[in-house]
Amino acid sequence: MLQNTKETANFITEKTNFNPEIGIILGTGLGGLVSEIEIEHSLPYNEIPNFPLSTVEGHSGRLILGILGGKKVVAMQGRFHFYEGYSMEKVTFPVRVMKFLGIKNLILSNASGGVNPDYEVGDLMILEDHICLIPNPLIGSNLDELGPRFPDMSDPYCKNMIQIAQQIASKNNLPMQKGVYVALTGPTLETPAEYKYMRIIGGDTVGMSTAPEVIVARHMGIPCFAMSVITDLGAPGKIQKVTHEEIQKVSEVAEPKLTLIIKQLISKI
Repeated sequence: MLQNTKETANFITEKTNFNPEIGIILGTGLGGLVSEIEIEHSLPYNEIPNFPLSTVEGHSGRLILGILGGKKVVAMQGRFHFYEGYSMEKVTFPVRVMKFLGIKNLILSNASGGVNPDYEVGDLMILEDHICLIPNPLIGSNLDELGPRFPDMSDPYCKNMIQIAQQIASKNNLPMQKGVYVALTGPTLETPAEYKYMRIIGGDTVGMSTAPEVIVARHMGIPCFAMSVITDLGAPGKIQKVTHEEIQKVSEVAEPKLTLIIKQLISKI
């Protein structure tokens, strides 16, 4: 895995001669942030050695390198999921590559279902913690060059970046939730009983990504910040049938607010 990671990072560096400071992973229907990037290089995943391919609608499958908020960024327009049949090593492989490209911070976004009864469709939520019910991506032999065998996870999301994002939201009169994200394997959306269980164990939203990527980033000492767009509701009395297409549409409507916060956050870190 380490050899493949270095090979991929070296390919990207030699191809672009670009050294990003910040990594960005964009979730379902949230790829429009790319339009705000002054793009210097755009690499389709199928042209990058060892990279998986995104198979989910709403995930374009390009690695974007350019300038956003005055900083050099590398952005994944489309991520990988365990439910696509990829191993956890493959799902989180791009985070390892970003580390070798030189990123100092990682910013993530996702679409998620709200199980907090106070949430509404279209809300934005800053992740202050997560519960990962997807197999842990660090299972297997540990590579000491990347991080410790037993990494601490008492501070998964950077408190400084959370504070800055909250200030940006307040200044722009954007309502903002803050809560706990529960990561499940998918690809099924949850049953009413499962939604209830997620709330009982301390969740505010539920989704199928993000937490494994954060675990790998924190293993390597990379500070993380993540935001969810609440695209559907799993609270009692609010549960409705929902399709992936409807989730995409809600994400796209909420995206300009998320983009504003991420762009300004990047400029301040």
